[in-house]
Amino acid sequence: MNKFYFGACILCTTLGLSAQEVLWQKDIQSSTQDFLSQVTTTIDQQYLITGSSIQSQKFSTEKKQNNGYDFHLVKLNQQGEQVWEKYFSGANHDYLSATVATQDGGFLVSGTSYSGKGLDKKEDSKGGSDIWLIRLNEFGDELWQKTLGTSSDEESRAVIQTTDLGFFVAGNRQSSLREPQATSGYGSKDVLIVKLDKNGKELSQSILGGKGLDEVEKMIPTKDGGALLGIYSRSNIGGSKKTENYGEGDYWIIKLDKTGKVEWEKNFGGKGDDHLRTLALTSTGYIIGGESRSERSGNKTVGIEEGTDLWLISLNERGEEIWQKSYNFKNRDILMGMSVIQSQDEREKNKDFTKGILLGGYTQAEGRIEAEDETFWMLYLNQDGNEQWRKHVTGDKRQREERLSDLKLNRDGSIILAGTSAQELGKENWKIVKLGDKQIDQLIEKQNMKIYPNPVSEYAYVEIGYDFKEADIVLYDMGGRQLQTVKTKNKVTKINTQNLIQGAYLVTIKTDTNKTANAKLIKK
Repeated sequence: MNKFYFGACILCTTLGLSAQEVLWQKDIQSSTQDFLSQVTTTIDQQYLITGSSIQSQKFSTEKKQNNGYDFHLVKLNQQGEQVWEKYFSGANHDYLSATVATQDGGFLVSGTSYSGKGLDKKEDSKGGSDIWLIRLNEFGDELWQKTLGTSSDEESRAVIQTTDLGFFVAGNRQSSLREPQATSGYGSKDVLIVKLDKNGKELSQSILGGKGLDEVEKMIPTKDGGALLGIYSRSNIGGSKKTENYGEGDYWIIKLDKTGKVEWEKNFGGKGDDHLRTLALTSTGYIIGGESRSERSGNKTVGIEEGTDLWLISLNERGEEIWQKSYNFKNRDILMGMSVIQSQDEREKNKDFTKGILLGGYTQAEGRIEAEDETFWMLYLNQDGNEQWRKHVTGDKRQREERLSDLKLNRDGSIILAGTSAQELGKENWKIVKLGDKQIDQLIEKQNMKIYPNPVSEYAYVEIGYDFKEADIVLYDMGGRQLQTVKTKNKVTKINTQNLIQGAYLVTIKTDTNKTANAKLIKK
């Protein structure tokens, strides 16, 4: 099992020792082998932890207990306290794999379902395994659900919300002898892309793949309302694939327009196995990241030092290469997450530029075990991919088995780590840790106060840049009349503007440390 050790965290950097503060830790107990898939940060800086579990007795009833895996969701507030916990059950195994926070404060969750109609599942199975989508509000209440599939086996991998408030859903489809080739796909495994509107109505569906195996690993929304797909490809030209593989496995990048049509595709790889893991938007285009076992060959212009190295490629918005770089921590380096740190352009106030790139992952031993093997690391690069510093996280309170599943960089510079921890095999607890890091904190450009969205139609979020324990948020009309007061302990607070008439308003904040700020709010 891949491991990452949580615990009392000390960071060792190439620049010396740098302490890192554990802001809070949340342990979600289990008596079964639970799977944690993702931590999703909400628009108001709360956290939805999602995965798959066999329900405990306190939740299960004779009506809902199916002795199989169910979708499991736990929402935490900014202080790490539980807000709510939900299960969604079919009659068979259901594995939650992808979640997106929606613009209205809710969520769309997507998973692979082996269940037919029954319990919480409202639609029949399409045959084999299907993709099961559930749209939720901020309280975890179901708004709608949908089952996508055919008589082949489909599996869910990614979901995003687009600028038109609709969704792209990405998954894989296994080829099947039960369907004609035109329906089932091109190779042994293909990529399935479905475009939905905000109410779950299907707008388009497409299959992407070559004559071999293609698996979607990541999908991100693009600025123009489309999507960027990151695919691990073991296919040559054929089917829908127009680019040749260079080696055993390559990075295959596909840009979709807002309707789901392919705008362009690119292949990157050497002669060995190169496995894409993650994608991110930059001010000039995209960053593609993963692991490489290839020496310089194909269109890979950087070699490897040892085992498996990290391989990053910077692309412009047309998919043309800007630069590529390789990084090594020894043995097998696993990339788990990537965050792009933006800064405002002083020449153009409303335009951001990429300040740097923060990578996170762990090193897995291959053969011998060294001191830094199987510990979490962070790597910070400038906008040109040049290394600025690296850190290892070590822990002194290690359980028998611990595995990192996801990490997120928050807007305030803090980091959320989510994984599983087990004192005994087969009983994986979920462990969520929020860390503060001074070196990362210094990279984040902070504003005393920020309001978004602005202009607003229903709900606005007020973000306070100061450190405080308690603050007052006061809303005034432009005549100075006080309309609303909210006391908060949160860095980001939701305010209701539904009853306001169209026009301009003033929002002020005052903290218990006597810091004040104000900003104009526009109600549209």
